[in-house]
Amino acid sequence: MNPEGGESRPVPPTSLPLQGGSTQRKKLSAPRISLSLDQSEDDLGETPDDLDINVDDLDTPDEGDYLDYTDHEMDWDDPKEVGKSGPCDSYSTIPTYSAEEERQDGKLWRTVIIGEQEHRINMRIIEPYMRVISHGGYYSSGVNAIIVFAACFLPDSDREDYHEIMENLFLYVISTLELMVAEDYMIVYLNGATPHRRMPGLGWLKKCYQMIDRRLRKNLKSFIILHPSWFIRTILAITKPFISAKFSSKIKYVHTLDELQRLIPMDSVQIPECIIKLDKELMESAESSRMNSFLLGPEPAASNRADRPVETGASGP
Repeated sequence: MNPEGGESRPVPPTSLPLQGGSTQRKKLSAPRISLSLDQSEDDLGETPDDLDINVDDLDTPDEGDYLDYTDHEMDWDDPKEVGKSGPCDSYSTIPTYSAEEERQDGKLWRTVIIGEQEHRINMRIIEPYMRVISHGGYYSSGVNAIIVFAACFLPDSDREDYHEIMENLFLYVISTLELMVAEDYMIVYLNGATPHRRMPGLGWLKKCYQMIDRRLRKNLKSFIILHPSWFIRTILAITKPFISAKFSSKIKYVHTLDELQRLIPMDSVQIPECIIKLDKELMESAESSRMNSFLLGPEPAASNRADRPVETGASGP
């Protein structure tokens, strides 16, 4: 007890015990909160002893006071929408990535070595154009390969991804050529039935020639062009400064499939239907032209004006 009669208060400790003694928690007294609905200054520090609220006397809003939510796109209580999930619904299932799909994705890319440099080929983007190069069997001793290049299977140059396709197709052609060729070989270039928009550009052909290994250039015995057009003749004439005279001497023009068959075995050469159709039309056109020439007969030879006597008029002195 306080000697003055007040309540006794514990003496605050001067230090905290480090060891021993009971752990005591400090008790904080809650502040006094006023729950009075009247915010007058006299009641700010006082709490009423009895809070009596009559619920029946409270005003409730009328139906007209409610906000109108009928314009919303979806009613939350509409049973027709229950069970439907949006694109961002947390309950939407995520498709699993199977091992087979993973293996298939691995097949979409091929790694090749060209000129001691590694390249990756997008096999998916060139899948519709892989028939552009094929193996046509062998000739001579049985180890000399026939490589068939069909220009009609090239992509249209008006495609947005044309350059990407041609870049991957270029790597595919070069790498396939190295795999097919073991000894000497020849290339049969099927130029017919190819519209101008599918013709390979000069830069692409030049790049192909420059990227071909020296062994492949040396072992190439013949470059046969079937159904040559003025365009391909012009391209080859322009590329002459970039190629050797020896390579130029290997180029041969063939105008019909019959003529090609007299040069190489055709048992394993796959000729597209459009090429066969064009060859037939050209043969019929040539036959019709020969028949017309036979029926009309040879053209009469033009008389030599120098053999005619020169008519001179009489002249007087």
